[in-house]
Amino acid sequence: MAGGRFRELVKKYGKVAVGVHCSVSAASIAGLYVAIRNNVDVESLLEKFHMGTVSDKQNPNSDNPNPNSSSSVDSVDSVVVNVDEGEQKPKSKTAQLAASAGGAFTLALLCNKALFPVRVPITVMLTPPIARFLRNRKIISGI
Repeated sequence: MAGGRFRELVKKYGKVAVGVHCSVSAASIAGLYVAIRNNVDVESLLEKFHMGTVSDKQNPNSDNPNPNSSSSVDSVDSVVVNVDEGEQKPKSKTAQLAASAGGAFTLALLCNKALFPVRVPITVMLTPPIARFLRNRKIISGI
């Protein structure tokens, strides 16, 4: 289990492991924020990797038993964006969240939270070489 290996890593490497994990998280949040601000459709990416959905129509565990009823999610689906050529195109939920105040950063944090199972193995792989590098440069001692 990744959680158990992460705890062992923190016991063995201490501050270095926490620092590496925080750095990986910060890089992940920054990358996700930039991707969201550049209109990457996060919802379709999450669906592709089976990490969850945003709409009630696609979520079978929804509290709303009637998918045709009017709900806040259904009203979000009906929003359109005017394009220069006069066409109308439905606006995605991801674009709506990103357009709101702080929405892109909040969405990046949520995606970062969903990617925890990916970030832990990265931390486990990176911590020992970084600890060796810091020990060889005499920045830290005793690991």
